[in-house]
Amino acid sequence: MKIEYFGHSAFQITSEEGMKILIDPFISGNPACTTAVETMNPDVILVTHGHVDHFGDALEIANNSGATVIATHEIATFVQKQGLNAIGMNIGGTVSINDLISVTMTDARHSSGMDFLEDMEEGGVATGFVITLESGKKIYHAGDTGLFGDMKMVIGDIYQPDISLLPIGDKFTMGIEDAAVAASWLQSRIVIPMHYNTFDAIEQDANIFAKYVEDESLGTFTLILQPGEEYEEE
Repeated sequence: MKIEYFGHSAFQITSEEGMKILIDPFISGNPACTTAVETMNPDVILVTHGHVDHFGDALEIANNSGATVIATHEIATFVQKQGLNAIGMNIGGTVSINDLISVTMTDARHSSGMDFLEDMEEGGVATGFVITLESGKKIYHAGDTGLFGDMKMVIGDIYQPDISLLPIGDKFTMGIEDAAVAASWLQSRIVIPMHYNTFDAIEQDANIFAKYVEDESLGTFTLILQPGEEYEEE
């Protein structure tokens, strides 16, 4: 299994069997990303919500690669109207990919207007995802969110993710202290900070976040990835 970080909230997970799952593909407009859109060839694209810095290049990448987009019903319907493959779902639901990998949509506390359109349309609600790989390993992408109790009661206690990707940028999402509380509730083996330092408004020191996690979460390791870096494990 491999996790590649493209900056902001954009990641690609390559499963044990080689399936590529691209999340929040903000690539061409992302000042932290050096990867070209044309090089991306995912099997599936997950979109947490409708904002341009998360929906990003989903249409172009889906058109180039033939990938299926998975998102809320509203966003999926918009993608389908562009002539592309999409699966719509909603919070609490799970879809299976090739009977090998499952994607569960979770709550997030944020907005989701499709602000990249001239007349902004509603994108449904903001979401996160728990991805269960072939081995049973679980990766949680929180999307853009503030701290909320179901991070402990549902996502932590029931889904029990092995790896959690959490926003720390503040202003539009949780800041460092709240994200550290989220990490303590989730009790994942590894937590990876995201959605910070892309723009001045969300500038943060991830090392301070790591220190908070170390103080609050026994057994959780903070993995700080720079854009373009990857993490791989058996």
